[in-house]
Amino acid sequence: MSARSLRSNRDFSVFWAVQALSEVGNAFSLVALPLLVLHTTGSAAQMGLLTAVAGAASLLTGLVGGAWADRFDRRRLLMLCDAARLVLYGAVPVCWALSPQIWLLYVVMALASVFEMLFKITYVTAVVNLVDKEQIVAANGRLEATNAIAYIAGPALAGVVAGFFGPTAAVAINAGSFGISLVGLAFVRLRPTARPPAGEAGSEAAREHDLRSGFRVGAAFLWRTPVLRALTALLTVTTFLSLGMTDVFIYHLRHGLGQDERTVGYVLALAGFGTCVAAAATARLRRSWGFGPCWLGAMVLCSVSVLVLGVGDRVSVAAVTICLYSFGMALAGVCSMSLRQQVTPDHLLGRVTSAFWTIHGSLAPLGAALLTALVGRLGTRGPLTVVAVVFLTVAVAAAFTPIRQRHPEQTAVQGPPTRPADAPPPAVPPPAAPPREESHEDDAGTRR
Repeated sequence: MSARSLRSNRDFSVFWAVQALSEVGNAFSLVALPLLVLHTTGSAAQMGLLTAVAGAASLLTGLVGGAWADRFDRRRLLMLCDAARLVLYGAVPVCWALSPQIWLLYVVMALASVFEMLFKITYVTAVVNLVDKEQIVAANGRLEATNAIAYIAGPALAGVVAGFFGPTAAVAINAGSFGISLVGLAFVRLRPTARPPAGEAGSEAAREHDLRSGFRVGAAFLWRTPVLRALTALLTVTTFLSLGMTDVFIYHLRHGLGQDERTVGYVLALAGFGTCVAAAATARLRRSWGFGPCWLGAMVLCSVSVLVLGVGDRVSVAAVTICLYSFGMALAGVCSMSLRQQVTPDHLLGRVTSAFWTIHGSLAPLGAALLTALVGRLGTRGPLTVVAVVFLTVAVAAAFTPIRQRHPEQTAVQGPPTRPADAPPPAVPPPAAPPREESHEDDAGTRR
């Protein structure tokens, strides 16, 4: 579909607008919460512990969030997450106006991370209920572009607000952004979620079983779909290293190149610009080149950028390479998410998304800790060279998998048909019934 027909989609336009404002508020928290902790405790270790609590809560939510996104009304679920985060973050400035309580931040961050992960999973599934299949890549590109812009402008605005009015004011703005999203979603209409075939979830008992086994069902679908299986495995490797890359960039600029905080901010803003450009260009690049060349090219670009960054000794080189790295990661990310939305049946998309994120992100915190520790001990050149080699190895390995195909969404086959893992046993026909042949179609295996 053309960009013009996507613009004519009123529901997507409203969704896009309110989520852009909400992401600006989310970006405020990147600056506001660390400043609030430091103002209250003076301890950087407290912020690290707070981040760990939030990460653990997100990981646990990923195990069950997909089943909720598939079984409950997605628009209402999004609104519930926004309402919960409005209340949670709104409690912080109210409490701080009375008496600062650091324990409240741990409660707020843990609970908010639950709703944040649930919102992200449902957000991905909602896109396919807003636009046509042909518009998915373009829609994701627009959403990713505005998210990147939000994470350029948000921290800068948060710093100004915190400087004039204190960190709690920035937290209050973050809370208000969820209120804007909540109101906006009330005016968005999603197409009904596609129903599974009769027998997969035809009874209340089957529905309850499905909610309990949502992660297993999503992981099973990933395993049965060759291109998604390969992406999950290879992204587990890249995410292990990429989560800590922003910290490495900052360390390289501050300690390796001796730059001040203002320069660090400018370079990271340029990284956000790279993400914006990639998000805007992904739909056109994928139409011209296809999925495989885009994804493989993105990984090679990331590898070369990281290698040059490690050996370079100029700020200009660092700025360009970090921008190119961000471009490559965004291009690969939008392509990957769009492909997953295209090949996954609508009623399984939440479970598949949560399983995908949980699996390939499960080792990321450990990887970030290891990478930053090595950089602190050895400097950036050696560790970044290793990262570059790993990214290149991932690209080479992907060239021998279905990832290399230009249009894997047209050939994705999940193996021989089997009864869905979460379906109730087939009914046994009454003894008096005449014998007949039955055909069982695995909706997760052959229905796309």
